[in-house]
Amino acid sequence: MAVDPVCKMTVDPPRAPAQSTYRGQTYYFCAVSCKQAFDKEPEKYLAQSSGR
Repeated sequence: MAVDPVCKMTVDPPRAPAQSTYRGQTYYFCAVSCKQAFDKEPEKYLAQSSGR
């Protein structure tokens, strides 16, 4: 399982409605709207998930 970096929902990668690759890492999303938000500001969401 993966965690959507935008909304923090748990996502099953093979069934994820959307995915993005950023800096060589693939991120999975529960919805296309979360992917779109991530694609606009990936560092914003990655900083939140790492506790920075």
